[in-house]
Amino acid sequence: MLNAGTGTSTLLVDTAWQERRHVLSVDLDGAFVCLQAAARHTVRQGAGGRIVAITSVHEHAPKVGSAAYCVAKGGLGLLVQVAALELADHGITVNAVAPGEIATPMTGQEDESSLAGKRRPGIPVPRPGDAREIAAVVRFLCGPEAGDVNGASWPVDGGMLRMGPMAGAGMESEGWRTVWRGHPRCASPQVPRP
Repeated sequence: MLNAGTGTSTLLVDTAWQERRHVLSVDLDGAFVCLQAAARHTVRQGAGGRIVAITSVHEHAPKVGSAAYCVAKGGLGLLVQVAALELADHGITVNAVAPGEIATPMTGQEDESSLAGKRRPGIPVPRPGDAREIAAVVRFLCGPEAGDVNGASWPVDGGMLRMGPMAGAGMESEGWRTVWRGHPRCASPQVPRP
């Protein structure tokens, strides 16, 4: 499993060259070198295998203030796809897991349970994810049941991508969970959830 991550909260026009290089170096260059080393080792062994990279929902969708991070994770997502094509003939599958907000030190939630506490109104499963939920998908992708899964990216984000990352992380209201009462096709008003 390949997992490297750092990021910034800086607008594109304010991102310094050194800041951009640091994020790309950790999130893309580091993952590239690890994936390449894993691929070489697995090809030499000759028995097939599994490689799983940890990208991000921002492999798939942009976020304001995260240009370098999005570029790095998007690049890693394409690297996974190229590796999947090149290594399949060796019996090696290469996939990605794309987490949303996960309770980790990187998100400032190191000592908090993701399963209780902070509510995220803009995410269908309204809480940060737990690292064990990411591990469960990685475990599946590394197992025999996933032998025909190759070049895929598996979002584990509580439905965040369906909402859009800016809405999902920034909403303060759960009004989206109800049918719009003013719509002519709405036969009965929906009661908002607490």
